[in-house]
Amino acid sequence: MSGCNRRKTARGAVVRVMVSVLALAGLVAAGAARADNEFKGYTLRVKLIGGVQYEALYTRIPLWEKKTGAKVDIVSRKSHFELDRELKQDIASNHIDYCVSSNHTNFAAQYPIFRDLKGLFPADYLAQFAPNLIKQSEVNGHLVQIPRSTDIEALYYDKTVFDDPAIQAAYRKQFNEPLAPPKNFAEFTQQAKFFTKSPDFYGTQFPGKDEALTGTFYSLLVANGGQLLDAKMRPTFNSPVGVKTLDWFIDLYKAGAVPKGAPNYVWDDLGNNFAAGKVALDMDWPGFASFYNDPKTSKLSGKVGVVPAPLGAGGKRPGWSGSHSFSITKTCDRPDVAASFVEFLTSHDSQMVEARLGTIPSRLDAQRDAVKEFQAKHDDYMANAMSVFSTAAKDDSFTPPRIAQWNEISNALWPELQKAIIGDKSSKQALDDAAKKVSDIMQDAADND
Repeated sequence: MSGCNRRKTARGAVVRVMVSVLALAGLVAAGAARADNEFKGYTLRVKLIGGVQYEALYTRIPLWEKKTGAKVDIVSRKSHFELDRELKQDIASNHIDYCVSSNHTNFAAQYPIFRDLKGLFPADYLAQFAPNLIKQSEVNGHLVQIPRSTDIEALYYDKTVFDDPAIQAAYRKQFNEPLAPPKNFAEFTQQAKFFTKSPDFYGTQFPGKDEALTGTFYSLLVANGGQLLDAKMRPTFNSPVGVKTLDWFIDLYKAGAVPKGAPNYVWDDLGNNFAAGKVALDMDWPGFASFYNDPKTSKLSGKVGVVPAPLGAGGKRPGWSGSHSFSITKTCDRPDVAASFVEFLTSHDSQMVEARLGTIPSRLDAQRDAVKEFQAKHDDYMANAMSVFSTAAKDDSFTPPRIAQWNEISNALWPELQKAIIGDKSSKQALDDAAKKVSDIMQDAADND
């Protein structure tokens, strides 16, 4: 998101405990459920994203089987990028012998095998989802997926730093203003440099390679008023706004306000650094919320704040986002069975299973009820985190361009961004070189249409 390969291992320890509990609860509930056997005798073949952070939801599958009489054959359960490669192999070999597959809004344009779901699901069911997430689930006007959960960044901060009277006094003396979480990126930069006491403590951090860097740059570019591509799919990120955006990364790196290893960081590096109490400000994802507040995994347990991402120069917040989702293949012989399965796994009760572990649901009713549950448990931290991330998903989210060339664009862009950050190229030269590569990618795509 997308950065969707990241960050989610953070809640693994919590999920492992919850999976066994949910499995037992699911079997008890299944015994009480009324079995209508509507699809008795049918076996639904599915491919699902794998990993401990996703398993809690799958413990509910026996409930659907009990109710419908159908059986689920999970023919593949792999990590996101492994599943991506497998789907592309399926497309190349024209061997699509399954009905349902996990998908992702940032990758869906690459897969022509999934059917338009409009008309397959009831309108009152679709109305439960955040409208922008449904819109982001379309490719060329076709609704090719139902969002399962969504990711978007917000700002985590170390309360021990912000609440320290000596640090507050020093900040007020230097800047003549009270210390509070930054509302815009000018304040963010100012605070990042102020807090840094290298090599033991840094003001902030950012990912420095792979799609994580592409997406972080893209997100801030939009917040600053720029765009990656224009309406004709030509690169525009080498504009003055693009140069200013890349200069922000370079400035923090040169100032030593981020760790020296930042150019090689991906999401787990950021999460581990913040949890270790080494960073004051951390732009990160909802999947880390419970990780940061768990005393078994974080030195900052009970001392973490979560606020909306700061505003960029264009008056927008960084909102690079993406949703894990479910799609139905065009070759599926029983799309009604597949739709029943997808609707079950994205029902209110199903989404609440993942929301209790810190995932941001795509349904508005589940977002609301998750906040209420955390409040009822007096878990103010998780209630606030869920509220902040849910609001960001509703108000600020945007996806990368929903085109099949997104991966190629990212792989052309991030190495040039990295070269500029470490000083091998100027911002303008790096962005111009990347723009030439992206122009060639899009021209090749046009020639092959």
